[in-house]
Amino acid sequence: MLEKEADGIHQRFVPDIPPGTLYNFRVGDHILIDPYALAIDRPYGAGLPRCIVTELPPPVARESPHFTPGGLIYELNVRAFTMRHPDIPEAQRGTIAALAHPAIIAHLRKLKVAAVELMPIVAWIDERHLPPLGLVNSWGYNPVSFMAIDPRLGTLGDLRATAAALHAAGIGVILDLVFNHSGESDIHGQTLSFRGLAERDYYRHAHDGSLINDTGCGNTIACDHPMMRRMILDSLRHFVAQAGIDGFRFDLAPILGRTAHGFDPDAALFREIAADPLLSDRILIAEPWDIGPGGYQLGNFPSNWLEWNDRYRDDMRRFWRGDRGMIGDFATRLAGSSDIFGGAPATRTVNFLAAHDGFTLADLVAHEHKHNFANGEQNRDGHDDNISWNNGAEGVTDDPAIRAARRRDLKVLLATLFASRGTIMLTAGDEFGRTQQGNNNAYCQDNAITWLDWAGRDTELEDHVAELAKFRAANGLDDPSFLTDADVQWLTDDRVPFTEADWQDIERNTIAIHLGPVRIRFDRVSRSVTVTEIKT
Repeated sequence: MLEKEADGIHQRFVPDIPPGTLYNFRVGDHILIDPYALAIDRPYGAGLPRCIVTELPPPVARESPHFTPGGLIYELNVRAFTMRHPDIPEAQRGTIAALAHPAIIAHLRKLKVAAVELMPIVAWIDERHLPPLGLVNSWGYNPVSFMAIDPRLGTLGDLRATAAALHAAGIGVILDLVFNHSGESDIHGQTLSFRGLAERDYYRHAHDGSLINDTGCGNTIACDHPMMRRMILDSLRHFVAQAGIDGFRFDLAPILGRTAHGFDPDAALFREIAADPLLSDRILIAEPWDIGPGGYQLGNFPSNWLEWNDRYRDDMRRFWRGDRGMIGDFATRLAGSSDIFGGAPATRTVNFLAAHDGFTLADLVAHEHKHNFANGEQNRDGHDDNISWNNGAEGVTDDPAIRAARRRDLKVLLATLFASRGTIMLTAGDEFGRTQQGNNNAYCQDNAITWLDWAGRDTELEDHVAELAKFRAANGLDDPSFLTDADVQWLTDDRVPFTEADWQDIERNTIAIHLGPVRIRFDRVSRSVTVTEIKT
């Protein structure tokens, strides 16, 4: 029986419980998972897991983050990344431990990856409509436990050892975390943990008592409540202290700053993270949108946060698709998006062309339309407007001209990304032409649709990306400071500086930059990015 203390916390001390003991909480008629459980004995969905009493080792040695803004972040799904890798022992495939394999580290170093960003690894549950369809959640963005590693991926010890191996190779580790909702979902969802303990405190509610759904997932975490703020801070501290994690990417991050009056960039949780001695120097990355009122907050997070920049994604896609009047937007995004992140010497942008959510980069140039029928929702799920193109045929084709055009487009898109100021992000496999067969919402495909095809990868494209990474480092393009008129000249085809008329020319298809010892020319008519060394 838990006893209520003066501060409102219910607790009981039980002595002499050995590590490995299994337990749960009983509250009324409900058997519940401890929100502070550090391990569970089985995945959610295979019956209710039991929490495992865990004895933690001493904290890892305190180090500065192994990542500097401006570098390459490599986003990956832990399970999908190595399920088909021929060099990984079969028993280890699809796990956190596999990321420490020499073959994986060699691949990351070839691309000059500055940090891996692991899609959610804490224990999650399938959305309730998936099991009847024979599907499972393969992305992990539906957590129940905030500290316990999903048993399908490994253990905290695996994360600790893998992070150490990556750090030894000069590669940082960023965790993608979900503090915007939990897998208990809406009123029809299961009571597993938070809901059975203090639903009114853990989740946001409207005046009529109904759950607020600013996430599209059935509930919204009350990140302004002191108890939940403590839960989040303790979770972040846990991963830094126990695994040396270098930073965090926050899914639907405006939720973290939501109050009764909307999003607040000075919210208590942001201040507490900034003031915490374990967290204050960590890399913090916001996905700066949710679906609630005022949910699009790109550029509005605290000054020490990086932000996913969908304006970069969309403007660069539009430029290379051939949309008119894009020269000014192209230049602004290439230079660090000062219209969004200006007012400081360095940009906070995270530039990306494709991510886990949406088309892969190869599918972007091969599909005008999504093909999500495998998800069991009659192709209704996923985005309809992808700013994509197919080069004359939808999907797979044997036409050599179309295949060549797609490869050319991939190369110019990748060259643009690696020439851009700010932090850049590449999703695993996009460097070698991974495809999801046109599925732009593959969250429920734990199969060959999402598993990377290492044996069939395009090694020539992969080598091209490796050369881009070398070029970026050799020419200081990984500098996160904005490009200004003191750094760069914007040139026409004739190497004449741009005039105001050039910037306003909606038919202009080419632009070049003279930056230090190189001139880089972007031409969407010939679909090319060319580099000329300037001898001084």
